[in-house]
Amino acid sequence: MSAAQILLARETVDPDDEPRRELTVAEFLALPENGASRELIQGVLWEHEMTVRNRFHSRSESRIVRFLGNWLDTLPSPRGEILSGEAGFHLSGKKDSLVGIDVAYVSPELLAATGPKQKIFDGPPVLAIEVMSPSDQHEYVVRKIGVYLEVGATVWIVDPDLRTISIFRPGRPAELFNEEQELTCEPELPGFRVAVARLPTPPSSRTSAANAAGPS
Repeated sequence: MSAAQILLARETVDPDDEPRRELTVAEFLALPENGASRELIQGVLWEHEMTVRNRFHSRSESRIVRFLGNWLDTLPSPRGEILSGEAGFHLSGKKDSLVGIDVAYVSPELLAATGPKQKIFDGPPVLAIEVMSPSDQHEYVVRKIGVYLEVGATVWIVDPDLRTISIFRPGRPAELFNEEQELTCEPELPGFRVAVARLPTPPSSRTSAANAAGPS
């Protein structure tokens, strides 16, 4: 199954089924806090109920950060930076976006252009990584991929349930890596290699089965 087919297999119905608000970045930043998680995607407001992330999602993030950090340490200075925890980025495409990214690799150039007290990066990362959650809507994921590609970023969509990583690049076909393959990302991450099985955390049912079987 292709990466596109996997994404299309996700739920496509928006439960709100109402037109979404269009806002400028200034209007978005002026919104009062209401306890929701918000992003501005191509000028459109997306709100989600604040949820507690499950440990499998968090573990997948931490593993990705660890392997990317090990890779980054092999590069000569200046190296850029690996960020996690929904780092904020202002992305200027046809319409502005203000998004949080699960894991991102920021270039040395963007890092140098960002002030020491600046909370949000004004520009795209080299690599944007999103770890799928059961609550993610198809339209939301596709729109975020479109935003990243529009501004020239490479995208990983990590699916812990399917144990796959899909790579999307501007103007190129998507690539799908499964748990029996080794993940590479040339030329964005020169020399980076890791087995996919070491990155996405398996679903809880598999983890329970593995624990019951004992150490291998």
